Order: sequence, then C-alpha cells, then structure tokens
Amino acid sequence: MTDTPHTGGCRCGAVRFSASVAPHHISYCHCHDCRRAGGAPVSAFVGFKKEYVTFDGDTLKAFENGPVARSFCGVCGSPVAYVDDRLADDVWIALGAMDQPAAYKPSHHAYVREQLPFVHMPDSLPRHVKFSVPRPTEDTQ
Repeated sequence: MTDTPHTGGCRCGAVRFSASVAPHHISYCHCHDCRRAGGAPVSAFVGFKKEYVTFDGDTLKAFENGPVARSFCGVCGSPVAYVDDRLADDVWIALGAMDQPAAYKPSHHAYVREQLPFVHMPDSLPRHVKFSVPRPTEDTQ
C-alpha cells in the first residue's frame, strides 16, 4: 500500500476525510460495541496515524463510551471513525467509509470470543481474544 492519499467519507458526502500515509493496521472486530455502533455482525477498521488524517465537513458528531469516541455523520448517520484515548496517536477509519474499500485487506481478527456463532470467516488471519493492537492498560489475549 502506498503513501498516496487514502480517501473516503460518509454516505451523503457531508463528511470527507483523507490520510496522506499508508495505514499501519487493518483489522476485523467482532466485539459487541462495534456491532452496536456499526449495525453489522462484524466491523473492519483501517488504522492511521492521527497527524496524517484530515476531516472536512461540519456535520461530524461523536459518541463517547469510556476511552473510545466513535464519530459519525450528523446528517446521514454513517459511521466514520473512532479514537481510543489509550492509543492517542491513532485514528481508526471504518473500512466501509473508504472510497476504495477493496484496497484495504484486514490482517487480523479482534475480540473473537465475542464473534457471533453464525459468522464464518475461513481465513488464516491471526485471531485475538481481545484487541489486535495492545492498549497500554490491557493485554492482547
């Protein structure tokens, strides 16, 4: 993956974003919170260093839950990104919000102990009981 702009936005176009560097992490998440936030049985995120990501549009809203703040478009409600206070230098973009989502192949599964029993993803990617990116106050297993 190159350092060319990585772009995306919400469904209605009121929020746009761009990252000027390649992502450092791409992962599926099976946790309960991501399911609720995204309305899907599994979510996927593209992680970038926050300093290289810009957001355009004034309709971006956020919902905070503990150390995590999830952003979404205030017009169409599309999930856009999340930040985690424990990973202050990173922003995690919803893979489905990327303009070219097929270019971002996940390399891990996170929170597999919360994976729904009918979701079958027969790949050989590493599977983590908790986070796929360790938090300073949490362990990965």
